[in-house]
Amino acid sequence: MTQIEAARAGKLTAEMRQVAREEGVSPEFIRKGICRGHIVIPKNSISRISKVCGIGEGLRTKINANIGTSRGSSGLRQEIKKMNAAVELGSDTVMDLSTGADIARTRRAIISKSKVPVGTVPIYEIAINGMTKHGSIKKISVDEMFGVLEDQASDGVDFFTIHAGVVKSALETLRKKPRILDIVSRGGAFIAQWMMENDAENPFYTHFDRVIEIAKKYDITLSLGDGLRPGAIADATDSAQVLELLALGELQQKALKKGVQVMIEGPGHLPLHHIEMNVALEKACCNGAPFYVLGPLVTDIAPGYDHITAAIGGALAGAKGADFLCYVTPSEHLRLPTVEDVMEGVIAAKIAAHAADIAKGVKNAINWDNMISRARKARDWKRQFELAIDKVRPTRYRKSSRPDMQDVCTMCGEYCSIKTAERCFGKAVS
Repeated sequence: MTQIEAARAGKLTAEMRQVAREEGVSPEFIRKGICRGHIVIPKNSISRISKVCGIGEGLRTKINANIGTSRGSSGLRQEIKKMNAAVELGSDTVMDLSTGADIARTRRAIISKSKVPVGTVPIYEIAINGMTKHGSIKKISVDEMFGVLEDQASDGVDFFTIHAGVVKSALETLRKKPRILDIVSRGGAFIAQWMMENDAENPFYTHFDRVIEIAKKYDITLSLGDGLRPGAIADATDSAQVLELLALGELQQKALKKGVQVMIEGPGHLPLHHIEMNVALEKACCNGAPFYVLGPLVTDIAPGYDHITAAIGGALAGAKGADFLCYVTPSEHLRLPTVEDVMEGVIAAKIAAHAADIAKGVKNAINWDNMISRARKARDWKRQFELAIDKVRPTRYRKSSRPDMQDVCTMCGEYCSIKTAERCFGKAVS
């Protein structure tokens, strides 16, 4: 029985109860959200993860960290380090995007060591296996595609990105109305190449019942991918992107009816003034399904700083109703991220998610800020660092500055505004 089937039968699963405790809401709130398709709990029925999470309406904004090998650039040991660093800093999920040697072995190792839900993009393994076996993507059979889905599902993957909305009509629209950057999704590009070379419709769209069948067997959450997401802000919210979104809404309804959890992936590169509209569009077209966004990156001018452009967009998207932020690291568009890049990306995304939670009034979100503000007032440095989203950097900064007085910092020193205000108002530190 899947989470949706249990919810519809009025049953509260252990996962629903755990999410309710973590969120400070009632288990019944979680059950009803899953029934409506507004909340998902990504967890394969054979998965042994210890930290499940709920994603969706009325819950904390969650974040994901991408890891995975790349041929010649990284190995399994390094990717495990990245995963551990991401989870330690608070990433709610990880995705294995491996394209390097022995993808299956890498995936199994990551799943076996992860405490949090693990997602994959099966088309990566499909394409790489196909090119190795046949010498081209064109010759990959539909059965080979679904064989990879079955293999990954039986390994314990908790959520799949499936690029089922890259349909022929959307590609034709893209041909007629070219973009600055046509397709920037690697999965979207793979599936588009297969479609064009075979002059055929997207097999994940035409055979979506097979996708549902595998997902239901293992209670895998489907993350319907945005293969036509804009990769430049000038391309945002164009016809191809909207046509894909409409297809995803149709597929989401099919999956829900058959008891499979679904979330929808979204752009990408969006100017600030498009973000609220894109969130509203997804919620309308996809029946309130949880929205999983990459960033969004709000400008294209900042290579090396795209964790910042993404955090700006992610905070606004989350505040307007997006439910799940995929982190972006400083090395986005430039290289495979290092462990340090992953840490920067997770922290930036966590800041954005928390800022969004305050804005949309998530229960108790602001309490964290209130606690650190009280510690700041008291010049309780130890407590501030305990509460900080990153405990290492502020401690290092404090130690390196060598303040003259222990209860102030070197920015103001003896002219500390907090101390001055206490003298003015005659208040002791509380």
